[in-house]
Amino acid sequence: MQIVKKLDVPAPFLYDKIIDSVLFDIRKQTGKNVTKKQLNNFEYVKEYSKSSKAKIKIEKHIENQSYHFRTSTTRNDFLVQYEIQPIDDKSCEVIYHEEMKSFGTMQKLNDMVVGTLLGFLKKRQFKKMLEMIESSY
Repeated sequence: MQIVKKLDVPAPFLYDKIIDSVLFDIRKQTGKNVTKKQLNNFEYVKEYSKSSKAKIKIEKHIENQSYHFRTSTTRNDFLVQYEIQPIDDKSCEVIYHEEMKSFGTMQKLNDMVVGTLLGFLKKRQFKKMLEMIESSY
């Protein structure tokens, strides 16, 4: 899935909103206070429930430009990429890309069916989140 959207916020503002959320999640999951400079190749385990955990690795982090992370479980591997491109001092374009690789035939089939059904809702929810960020500026 890929979403490209122009926002009426400066690129650094959008970047800060994304990274603040990342730093909060890391602190909540690990108890560590990590800085932006420590994000490249940072790994941690996120617990979704007592029986569901995932390893998260930040693969690329360029201030005000890029944030990529990979979430790995025993069932699938999920890559998310944010690319932020300034248009001018007051606006930017965000390119959000995600891809999932499932392990096992049944998991692939399940993810394909669920992905088809939920893809539209997920896109709509993501665009709504971007609009909320934009309205908070």
